[in-house]
Amino acid sequence: MNNRIVIIPTYNEIENITAIIEKVLSLKPHFNVLIVDDGSPDGTSNAVKLVQNENPTRVYLIERKGKMGLGTAYIAGFKWSIENNYDFIFEMDADFSHNPEDLIRLFYACASPEELKFEKIDPSLALSADMSIGSRYINGVNVVNWPMGRVLMSYFAGFYVRFITGIPIQDATAGFVCYRKKVLETIHLDQIKFIGYAFQVEMKFTTWKYKFNIIEVPIIFTDRTKGTSKMSANIFKEAIFGVIQLKINSLFNRYHRAS
Repeated sequence: MNNRIVIIPTYNEIENITAIIEKVLSLKPHFNVLIVDDGSPDGTSNAVKLVQNENPTRVYLIERKGKMGLGTAYIAGFKWSIENNYDFIFEMDADFSHNPEDLIRLFYACASPEELKFEKIDPSLALSADMSIGSRYINGVNVVNWPMGRVLMSYFAGFYVRFITGIPIQDATAGFVCYRKKVLETIHLDQIKFIGYAFQVEMKFTTWKYKFNIIEVPIIFTDRTKGTSKMSANIFKEAIFGVIQLKINSLFNRYHRAS
């Protein structure tokens, strides 16, 4: 059984969705795909179903009624993936800003030598992390086609998160992530509060507070060339105030996990 699943939230991604699914399916080792669509009026879910008909054991779809937020889409995907016994659970955007080829490197970062050896992959590539992050900022600034204002805003958002929370992660707002199942089983998913940009920070902060091993894998982030960005001022506002709330709440929470 393929034990890797890539969760891709969508809203009006008709221009990208077929190509991104087909690219992920072409990778070796294999990755399955779970699309969480928020009632896209452009017919994104119908395009997914066409690919699903050709790959019924590798492409899955959760359809939701209306825009409910990035965070809740991933939470729904996490729960589905745990229920279906996937060991490696990935977050990825639909718009090719994340290179699907880098899924392989994120997987290697979380796999153990024994797991890679079982799949006849060089076990020396395994890093045995609990979470791996496709990081834009671990080796300088690696973004393409972003205006300078957005680059600076994103880069200094990472600095702000580190300053407030103390989290030792360069790209805390990254949305290209691999989790081992045990991380998501430990985190109380129903208690994750944020739905936008701050969701990514909250997931990494909570993983870190539970003392899981986190590795950042350098990637190149390329801005979308098709479709419309879902970023907004409200998303950044949530992140700014949400980080402070995260830090305050953490002073009263107990982060204990079974050994």
